Amino acid sequence: MARPIKRPGNLPPELTSFVGRRRELAELRKRLASARLVSLVGPGGVGKSRLAIRVATDLVRGFKDGSWLVQLAEVRDPDLVPNAVLAALDLRDQAATEPPVLLLSYLRDKQLLLVVDNCEHLLGAASKLVGEVIRAAAGVRIIATSREPLFEPGEHVVPVPPLELPSAVLGQPLDRLRQNEAIMLFTERANAASGRFELTAGNQAAVVAVCRHLDGVPLAIELAAVRTRVLTPEQILDRLTDRFELLTAGGRAALPRHQTLRTAIDWSYDLLSHDEQRLLSRLCVFAGRFTLDDVEAVCMPDGETSGRTLGLVSSLVDKSLVIKEDAKGIACYRLHETMREYAVLKLRGAGEVEAIGLRCADYYVATCRQRAPDARAKLLVWLAWMDIEIDNIRAVLRHCLTSGDALRGLALARFVSWYWFTRATTEGVRWLDQLMALDGGDPETRAWVLFLRGFLAVLQGDPTVARPMLDRAVVAGRQTGDGRLLSAALTMGSIAANMTGERVAARRLLDEARGVTIPLHDREATLGLLQAQAFNGFFEGDLNTVKAVSSEGVRLSRETGDVYRLDMMLMNRGLSALLAGDLVESKPFFMEALQHAREIDDRVAQFYLLDVLGCDAASSGHAQRAARLLGAAETIQLGAGATPIQFLTPLLDQATEAAVAALGRASFDAEFGAGRGLSRDDAFRLALGESDRVVAASSETARISVLGKREIEVAQLLADGLTNKQIGVRLFISEKTVASHVSSILDKLGFSSRAQIAGWVAWSGQSNPVSADD
Repeated sequence: MARPIKRPGNLPPELTSFVGRRRELAELRKRLASARLVSLVGPGGVGKSRLAIRVATDLVRGFKDGSWLVQLAEVRDPDLVPNAVLAALDLRDQAATEPPVLLLSYLRDKQLLLVVDNCEHLLGAASKLVGEVIRAAAGVRIIATSREPLFEPGEHVVPVPPLELPSAVLGQPLDRLRQNEAIMLFTERANAASGRFELTAGNQAAVVAVCRHLDGVPLAIELAAVRTRVLTPEQILDRLTDRFELLTAGGRAALPRHQTLRTAIDWSYDLLSHDEQRLLSRLCVFAGRFTLDDVEAVCMPDGETSGRTLGLVSSLVDKSLVIKEDAKGIACYRLHETMREYAVLKLRGAGEVEAIGLRCADYYVATCRQRAPDARAKLLVWLAWMDIEIDNIRAVLRHCLTSGDALRGLALARFVSWYWFTRATTEGVRWLDQLMALDGGDPETRAWVLFLRGFLAVLQGDPTVARPMLDRAVVAGRQTGDGRLLSAALTMGSIAANMTGERVAARRLLDEARGVTIPLHDREATLGLLQAQAFNGFFEGDLNTVKAVSSEGVRLSRETGDVYRLDMMLMNRGLSALLAGDLVESKPFFMEALQHAREIDDRVAQFYLLDVLGCDAASSGHAQRAARLLGAAETIQLGAGATPIQFLTPLLDQATEAAVAALGRASFDAEFGAGRGLSRDDAFRLALGESDRVVAASSETARISVLGKREIEVAQLLADGLTNKQIGVRLFISEKTVASHVSSILDKLGFSSRAQIAGWVAWSGQSNPVSADD
């Protein structure tokens, strides 16, 4: 199915559904017109995140480089705030550039809106980074959400109160009552929970009283509304009234709003079974998203079945106590930050904090140990799993550091090393350096960690750090008799020596590596040796050796399914031909290598390959394509903080000179700039000669034109999160007519869900909600 064009950004469509907040929306838009930093401030549960995301969705058209969401709720380490922003902007910590430096360099000339969500538990780190961004990037505006201001110069604070309350006066018309924000939210969530809830003359008094009891706090209202699955509004009101009277002894007016939310959560918690209560409290051990397997291993009593786990988790989801998400086809779950804080209190009260924390640490060490062999042969699947679990793994690593647990910490960092190699190089360096400074730990693990630290230094182009680390790993390999470690350290040490110009040492290490590796008959060790031989060949100008060993490396990588190494070997093979002047032979290797680099999202390899394909295009007389590829390569280089390959510099200079000569300086600069503006996917299509191009903006205009005026109005209100009944009330048409319009919109746009319509409204420039006064 064709998809609508989206402006740059990562705003989640499922979070853009919205109820009311007309005043706050208007105030936030007004402040953003003149302020660089606006902070939405209010207690937990009042809907700050949804308000920020809704405004960012509405305003995306005004920012050339889009609106982007940074979610800090699952980040527990202040040092990882810049990494979270990098990840949100789809940048990559894959080289030597420190994340804050990379981030500021990237944002310097951008025009975008950044939503930094849930800053309160990382206030110092978030404030520092936001301030640096504001000072370095004049085209960036920021919406921050927090329970207190960031206290940065120039900050504009917008308080976010609870929803407007319905009048306590009974007998007001239902149509008018349905327009109240708190009533709208209760009705929407109740209908979603039960599938049949409707505000009527018979239940309106109870619904009004519930919303007023809960002070219009959205999270509290939602927790109450989902209970309409089994309770009437009158029953919900009776139970809430009992709870509040018990707490306040009748002094209801003195109850602060944060206590209102705590009381609503208490009420929902007390309605759970013992097993549900125990599970909810234990789920706070997960810092980020978690799967059913995680829950079963860490939070359930031994011997419980997976069916029992699913039943309990599903029950908590149904009650809005746990949030369900899909991550690349994998069902996972998370806690709302307010719910996590509540669960921590309950776990502490049960005296289980230490036991469950230790169980969680042991689970992730054991699971990562078990999955480690798949990191090479099944890299895509392994990385998808790591993307879900990385925040939990980071939390375990942080706990190991603070508790001095070198045994678990070093083991865990070792078993996820391919994440550091491919996704988080400077972060991996930081973890390893801090963990190696601890006393204790398994000697074998420490020896391998020395190698990993040296490997990361090589990837960062820092041989002065790599050499001593790898030398120590060589010594450890000899002492322990671990042939695989010794082979790996010698081959990587040879590469590091070549990087420092120590040719004699590089050759000596390589010769010893060959003698150690061949008797092992280990494919991974052999591939490491072949890579070191190719690298040495480049430095010695021995292109025949490079050709021979990289050809063997391509064959062996295919057999083992090692896509990371295959990508590298194909590039080596293509470079051996390119440097020998054989453009015809080199291009197929580069093309296949780029396909694999695209598949595993290796940004550094993508940068190198777009550059060499730009050289190929220039040498083949395709100057326009060359200029665009070189421009696209520069953008990817900037986003990964990568450095050029030294021996490619003359080729790149020649390619640029040839393209400038063919196009003229002005045209070359224009094409180079156009290349810099390409998305990575578009750059890959250009480089690979793929026929499917990005859909032109005119096709989106054509889509808009097929909808009638009333259908566009219905789509806008649907994107606001309104139900068919609410849309009918707003537009003065029947619910049946609304359903007919929705069906027609789905058919005309080729969509299958209301969520797709909402996403299309947001991204196609149609998000101009119909107000009640229209």
